[in-house]
Formats: sequence, C-alpha cells, structure tokens
Amino acid sequence: MLTKGALATLFAAQASAFPWVLDTIGQPRDYFGRQERRQAMPGSAATCPNNPNHKGAVPISAKYPYCGAKNGLPGFQVCVNNLVPAKGDTAHYYTPPGPNDIRGPCPGINTAANHNFVSHDGITTFEELVDMQQNVYGVGYDLSVLLAVLGVGLDGDPISGKLSIGCDASSRTTSPGLPGPELGLDGHNKFEGDTSLTRNDYFLANGDNFSFNQTKYKRMSDVCKGSFDRKCMTDYRYERYQESVAWNGNFYFGPKSLLLFGAASFLYELFPSLGELGKPDQTTMDYFFKKEQLPPNWYSRVDPYTIPDVAIEIFAQYQGHPVAFGGNTGKPNSFVGIGEFGPSISGNMFKGDAAGVACLLYQVATENAPSALGGGSTVPPQSLQFAASKLNPLFGNSTSKLGSFGCPLNYNSA
Repeated sequence: MLTKGALATLFAAQASAFPWVLDTIGQPRDYFGRQERRQAMPGSAATCPNNPNHKGAVPISAKYPYCGAKNGLPGFQVCVNNLVPAKGDTAHYYTPPGPNDIRGPCPGINTAANHNFVSHDGITTFEELVDMQQNVYGVGYDLSVLLAVLGVGLDGDPISGKLSIGCDASSRTTSPGLPGPELGLDGHNKFEGDTSLTRNDYFLANGDNFSFNQTKYKRMSDVCKGSFDRKCMTDYRYERYQESVAWNGNFYFGPKSLLLFGAASFLYELFPSLGELGKPDQTTMDYFFKKEQLPPNWYSRVDPYTIPDVAIEIFAQYQGHPVAFGGNTGKPNSFVGIGEFGPSISGNMFKGDAAGVACLLYQVATENAPSALGGGSTVPPQSLQFAASKLNPLFGNSTSKLGSFGCPLNYNSA
C-alpha cells in the first residue's frame, strides 16, 4: 500500500512531469484565467442545463421497498427477487431526460436518473446516491458509501452533499465559502479520467469527456463478441490505455485510475439481470449504454457487491495487463512512468493484492495525495473531512472483511 513518503514522491513527480494536471484538477495555478477559458467549454457552467423544477429522487415506499435503503443508511444486504422497476411502480418507470436535465459520463447513474432513483434533473445528493446503488443495483453499503464519497467529495459539495451527475452546476450545488467551482462528474481527472470505455479523453475532444461515443462502444462490442465479461474488460481496458498513450499528448493515468477498472467490472457484476449470476450480453449493454434504461424484466444483484469484491476485480483486471502509472509529457507516445510496471507498483509501495487495492482506494478518497486528487494545490479540507468521517467507520470495523485488511486510517481529517 502507498506510504505517506511514497505519496509525497508521487506528488512531486507528477507535478513536474505532467504540468497540465495542475490545470485540470483541483485549483489551477492560473485560477481566474482558467475560469475564463472554461466558460465556453463543453460541460462548463455556461453550457450546463438548468431545470428550475427540481424534485429530487422518488423515494421507495412500503409498497415498493426495493432493497430497503433510504436516507443514506444500509438496506437489505441480501436482496432477493428485486425487480427494478417494480410492476405498478410507475414513478420509477423510464422517463427520458429533457433539454434542461443534466446527464454525464456514467451510464449507470444516467440510467438511475432516467428512472427517478436519483433526481431526474441531474442534481443529486450523497443520500440519493447511497440509496440508489443499493436499491437498483445491489451494491453493498460499503461500496455505495465509497463511490458516493468520491463523487460528492471530488466533484460536488461535501457540506450540502450535492453533486451534478454531469456538468458544472456550481450555482445549484455550492455552499458559501467553498473555494473554486464544483465541476460535477464531468470534471477531468477527479472521478472521470482518460481511457474511458465509451467516452473521449478530455484533451482529444475539446473537453467533451462525457458524451457517448458510438465508435468506441462498437469497438468494445467487437472485442467482447457478445460477452462483456472480465476477460473482455481486461483486454479492452488495455487497448484503451494503449490508444491514449498513442494519441493523447496530455494523457494522464494516476493511482486513482484504478477506479476505471472498478467501473469496467460493473458491466459483468451489476448490469446483467441478477448481477454476476446473469449474462453480460449485447442486448443488456445496449440498454445501459445506448438507451440508458433498465432492460425489461430486470432484477438487481442478490448478494451485495462490496469493496472487497470490487478490489478483487480491479486487481484481476490490472494483473491481466499490468501498466504503469504516469502519462505523456505534452505529445503522443512520450509516456513517463511513475515507478515500475506490474502488480507491485513503484518499488512495492502498492501492495499487490485485493487488500492493497482497497487501501489505495481509501487513500485516494481521504488524503491530499496521490496528487491526482489536487494537482499543484490541495483538495479542500471539507472534502477530506467528509470522506474520512464516512469511510473510517467502514474501514475500521474489525469484525468485517473490509476491516480485516488493516488499512491505515486517516484520523487527522476525520
């Protein structure tokens, strides 16, 4: 796992070798100049839809309990026969987004918004995200909290708990006193990163890293040949990495990029009806990626998909084609690595197993470094405090499998 000294080394190396990182994450060196340049960019506040009729997610009910998660608390951690949406629950039937509704780079969240499990206008909250992941997809409470913490903490407002699932909606999410804009899930090198399965790299598309790319989806489908399983995701993720090295002069692949392997696992662990027990076939993926709609007669996963589970999948995919952290230095094929290739990254600073992955995910959420989180500046302390307060009880629970990993906890920010 990464030590504090190792994190400091990574911080210094990335800040000097990849200077554009300073301008795409956290608060850039030229903050006000950067703000002026952002105004006409895709995903900017000026181009972000604004729906004045904000209603919030449609809550679950006694008649339609789904997996029982509400108010950001744990639901049933084994959820049997959970048809989504339930028959007769018209409030959660598919409703396409309107011109004033925000959608972003994550097909799973976009789909949930189209079914009103998070706010249909795209301005969601920490509690909505935690509830939705459990009720719709069968994600475990621990992983639901981690992903919501990363989304709200990196791209939203940890004080209000609000997050745009796409573009910069700071006027609707920001609490007074927090520095800088809240870019939403479109924000580059925060939650979103280069080498997405079906979205462009930020610097290859004039900043449009959130629109669905049919060509990339077709290529993924060609690689998978009707089965979007671990083997296919491992191979396709490696192909996307190679493409970014070859084409994106500002390609950046930091430690937080391990999240991209986790997102790839959702295609075979969460998207099929009944999750890992179902078939990750072409028809299912067409619904999630092309229609952003739950397939007909679709059931959520039964056993929860937890942090230990996703850590296993991240490590398995990574181990299939080990690649270096690092990035290009301003032109294609100019890659500079941080540390070494392989499951033991950067001189064994990263423990090469599922426990090491889980602990690195914790560090990504709760510390100012790896510098992928803040470039040349820092993540606001409110975000770090928010993350530690939510995650320490989960990672510090000695009676759970997650707690048995023994991840060092950050109590300074809690």
